[in-house]
Amino acid sequence: MRISVKAPAKINLTLDVLAKRPDGYHEVEMVMTTVDLADRVDLTLREDGEITLDCSASFVPDDIRNHAYKAAVLMKERYQVRQGVHMYIDKQIPVAAGLAGGSSDAAATLRGLNQLWDLGLTIDELAVLGAEIGSDVPFCVYGGTALAKGRGEQITHLGTPAPCWVILAKPPIGVSTPDVYGNLRVQEITNHPSTEQMLQAIEGQDFSLMCQSLGNVLENVTLSMHPQVRQIKELMMASGADGVLMSGSGPTVFALVQKEAKVHRIYNALRGFVKDVYVVRMLGAVEGEVLA
Repeated sequence: MRISVKAPAKINLTLDVLAKRPDGYHEVEMVMTTVDLADRVDLTLREDGEITLDCSASFVPDDIRNHAYKAAVLMKERYQVRQGVHMYIDKQIPVAAGLAGGSSDAAATLRGLNQLWDLGLTIDELAVLGAEIGSDVPFCVYGGTALAKGRGEQITHLGTPAPCWVILAKPPIGVSTPDVYGNLRVQEITNHPSTEQMLQAIEGQDFSLMCQSLGNVLENVTLSMHPQVRQIKELMMASGADGVLMSGSGPTVFALVQKEAKVHRIYNALRGFVKDVYVVRMLGAVEGEVLA
């Protein structure tokens, strides 16, 4: 028996850090939405109880360092499953890009194994399990658009944002999320994004207000560490993007555009500068999909 699950990327429309927590994590407030750039996770039942993993990207780890592998081990041990699984990840989302590719693979694994191993867990139970793997996993279990609080595990579902094009550009570097947070001085943040204003923009499907409300307090940290990220952001703005922001801890930058003619102009400008450029749409309120 084999199941395929889509694992869509996410972007941060806002990312605010409120405080350092006693547990070492940061207290965050983020508005996130999924886009239609996705990995595919194939899960094939193994009767010998083993968990194995292959990936189309050779540099992705195939052991407990991989979030999807970790998800399978956690589920198998927690629910004392005798069967095993062979996982194959068809990687389309860039690695270490601020797009939650690894977290989305883990979320897809949880959803798929729930079906493959016939565990009967609810989506909320899967999200709670996901929080043990990584801060972005609960959001990725649900997909769609949501406000995430706490360390990312407290999810409030939102409506669908105004429809638009999303242009993603990733420079040829990886960014370590712990390094970025390690260089963040929370008490020195003076310009916090207005989460409330972004929620209004989404509720009213107000594209202009959504673009005005974009904000990410990690952006300045990553821009100071990696000048290429700043260059991509400036190029997008100069090419006429309606709104531009770095996603997560970076280094991927995204542009929001309503008019298709602008999409081609921005895409062509970026392609002369970086290799990894994607034109996608927001998925809105769609849950992660188990294909069959």
